[in-house]
Order: sequence, then structure tokens, then C-alpha cells
Amino acid sequence: MKILTVSDRVEPTLYDSFEHDRYHGIDLILSCGDLPPEYLTFLVSKFNTPLYYVCGNHDIRFQSKTPSGCRNLHAEMIQFRGVNILGLEGSRWYNGGPYQYTERVMKRIIKRLRFKIWRKKGINIVITHAPPRKIHDAEDRCHRGFKSFLKLIYNYSPDYFIHGHIHKMFEDPSQRVTLLNHTKVINTYGYYIFEINLG
Repeated sequence: MKILTVSDRVEPTLYDSFEHDRYHGIDLILSCGDLPPEYLTFLVSKFNTPLYYVCGNHDIRFQSKTPSGCRNLHAEMIQFRGVNILGLEGSRWYNGGPYQYTERVMKRIIKRLRFKIWRKKGINIVITHAPPRKIHDAEDRCHRGFKSFLKLIYNYSPDYFIHGHIHKMFEDPSQRVTLLNHTKVINTYGYYIFEINLG
């Protein structure tokens, strides 16, 4: 299954100068936040494929305007073609705005998901806005990652943990990826494409 992930930056090749053949065979789109709702609606219409998203700390417009044809995955777990996907929105709390969480609150949210994870027999992909603590993150209050995300990775060993929030340009796609035990932690700033095969 071929998956397109996006976050934080509207990519010209996916929007203004969109060429469908360049992105042939996309089965699923996952958004990790801080993107205009119109952009997500556009992607759904062009690719004609499901799109699941979590909100970032700048997605204030999503409170009144949700993207058409897309599904918010925050604190939810779904199965798509046999792949279990879990979503967690937002950043660390820094000024009291929407989609900001203290470490304690995020830990509680994850704890409430334990039964769903057990019932689905594990997680294959986690999508978040913020990164795990000390992996791809920064030291300012806004861009620190969550320690509870590290525990989630250690406890459930998802195949992929995909986040946004950290703005960085990459010369090679491999620079986006950090391996933590068996989990590939990926910064999807802009966009990233990967394939997952459970067979």
C-alpha cells in the first residue's frame, strides 16, 4: 500500500502545479497538521482516496471549517486495508491556544486508547503533529516533543511514527527517518511517500 503523508507546508507540486502521473498509485493520504483545510480537500478530490488527519497547533480554522471528505483521527484508531492507524493532534502547551497539551494530558489521552489498541491487536502507523521527545524536536516550549510518545513507541512498536511540526528541508528522504527500536520515526514536513506491506 502506497501512502502519501503531508504536513506544515503546501507543496506546489501537490497543489499549484499538480501532476497526477507524478504521484501515481497513492492509496491513502495522512496529514500531520498545520495545513489549510482547502488544501486537504483539494488532495482528496485529486487523488480520490481517503484522507485522515490530525490538527496542528496552528490549525485554528479547523474549529469552524473542516476539510471536505476527510476524517479527523485525533484520539481514534482505524483500520484501513488491514493497517491499524492511530492519530494524536497538537503540540506541547506553550501559550494556551487550541490543540496544545501538557505532557500529563497527552499521557491520559494515550492511556484511554489502550483498550482500542488491544482490541485491534496493535498499531502499524501513528500520526501526530508533534514529535517524540528528543527525536527531531527542539528545546523551545512549543517544539519540544512528548515523552508519552516515546512510551507509546516502546510499548507497542508501531512500524511507523509520522509527525510534522518541525520545519526542516531535506536533501535526501533518508534524512527524515530515525529508527527507534523497530519503529521508523519520520518527519513529514512538506510531504513524504512510503509503502507498507503487512504480508
